[in-house]
Amino acid sequence: MPNVTVFGQGTFEVENGKKLVLALEDNGVNILHRCGGKAKCTTCRVEVLAGDFFEVTNKKKKAFAEKGIEDHLRLSCQIFVNGDITVRPIMTVETSGLDAGPRPAD
Repeated sequence: MPNVTVFGQGTFEVENGKKLVLALEDNGVNILHRCGGKAKCTTCRVEVLAGDFFEVTNKKKKAFAEKGIEDHLRLSCQIFVNGDITVRPIMTVETSGLDAGPRPAD
């Protein structure tokens, strides 16, 4: 099973193929996902510090640019954990004062 390491918070195992946003939430990281994991709100963004992940498509680069999001960030609702990964959550309940949003689908 792959390991997810959250910068400053620790490491946990997750089942292969699980959405990163759900892996984080299920392991006590209060990451935002205001649109319910539909890649529309961009609140579930993370910085990937280590591990393989898909390159950003031109469509996502354009959407990130329109919202003023740095292109080295990724949306955790769009990452499926298929290997070890280290991330730093960008927006959480604690740092934003917002509620997380509806739980994303598996």
